[in-house]
Order: sequence, then C-alpha cells, then structure tokens
Amino acid sequence: MKLVVQGLRFDYTSSPVLEDIDMELDPGEIVGVIGPNGAGKSTLIKCVDRILHPEGNMKLNGVDMKKMNRMELAKCMGYVPQSPDITFPSTVLDTVLMGRRPHSSWHFTEKDIDKALEALEMMGVSNFAFRDYNEISGGQKQRVIIARAIAQETGILLLDEPTSNLDIKHQISLMDVLDMLVKNLNISVIMTIHDLNIAARYSQRLLLMSNGRIVAAGNPLSVLNTENIRKYYGVEALVKEENDIPYIIPLKAV
Repeated sequence: MKLVVQGLRFDYTSSPVLEDIDMELDPGEIVGVIGPNGAGKSTLIKCVDRILHPEGNMKLNGVDMKKMNRMELAKCMGYVPQSPDITFPSTVLDTVLMGRRPHSSWHFTEKDIDKALEALEMMGVSNFAFRDYNEISGGQKQRVIIARAIAQETGILLLDEPTSNLDIKHQISLMDVLDMLVKNLNISVIMTIHDLNIAARYSQRLLLMSNGRIVAAGNPLSVLNTENIRKYYGVEALVKEENDIPYIIPLKAV
C-alpha cells in the first residue's frame, strides 16, 4: 500500500505546527521519523491517521484519504499512540480483539480470536490474554496495543514512540517483529522514535524533523551525520559505521 503526502500543513492555534510536509511510503519499508522534542513528529502521525485534519493532500494507493470514512481507513492503517489509555474494564484479549472491528464489526469469529491470539504471541504477551488490561505494567500495555494494531491486518502501521515504555530486550524483540512483518507481509511502518541507534538499525529511510518541517530525508547514513546531530539536537556526537548502518555515540550538549 502506497502513501503519498503533499503540502501537508497543520495548526493547533494561529501558530503552524506542521508546514510543507511532503513524504511517500512504499510497501515493504520502515520509515523512522526522528527529531528533537516539539519537532512535530507525533502530530504528523496523527495527521496521517486523520485523527487530526490537516490541510494538504494525502492519498492511499491513489485514493484521496479525505473521501475515505473511518472504517475504510481502519482497514488500511493501524495506529499505536504514544501513551495508550483504556479506562474501562477490558481483558487483554478483548483489547486486542478491538483491532478486528474493521473486519467483523462487534461480531467476532473464531478467525478473529485466532488472529488476536497470534498477535499476542508475536508480542510475547499471550500469557496475559485473560488478565485485566489495566492491571498489567506500562511496558506490557505497550506490547498489547501493538498486538492490537497487528491483529488489525492493515497495510500500514503508524507507531508513535513504540519503544518508549520497553526495556532493551523488548525494544529489540518488538523491532524484530516489525522487521519480520515488513519483509514477510510487505506491509509498511512509519514510526516516531527518539533512539537514533534503533532508528538507524531498523529503518530503510529516515525523516528528520525540526520546527514542523522535514529538514533531512534519506537512508540512515545520509541523515545521521555529525552536522545534523549538532544542528538539530544540539549534541556533539561520534558517528561510526558498520555494515552501512551508522552508530551514534553522544559526547556532550552544545
């Protein structure tokens, strides 16, 4: 599924949050959106998912997204927020089954349950299936919400800081699952992420944002250089390379 964004702009108030955003997402790739706090990364993800309503043009496989209803979009894109918040009582399995609603409404079949359990297994939380969602840890909740998006079986996953609540083992496990899904199912992923080394290792392309604009785009080696890290993050860093993948060692704030 191909996503094309042209001239995207969004204002929360009179001040622009996003300006002149042009980007494309091809099937079978992970695109990492990086940049300092306040750059507009999360807002971009919400605009692409139509949670927010920006100006500009967005098309999925050539179809104007403004002409698609919420259910049609949900069959194409799964969204994982930065801070998942479910306040009503729900088991972990029921929470993941919510991802099947675009396919089955509220009449869940055995296939829906199997897909939900399969997604929980991928994320390593199947043993929590019948626990109350609100009684598990923050990192476990994050993996459950990602499992919900996987069970949704969309062509595109939109992930806002998917590794933020996870320890290093589960960060790597999550990214390995996403990498597998992209390669085996030809889906695409857009993720905002602060960890530049994880972004460099798993992304085919990076979009570096600052002050609501994309200021650099390309493969990780071309984007993650010492000049960009100093200019946009305010950090002196060493950038080493191994197998065409940059590795960043921060030295000091400047």
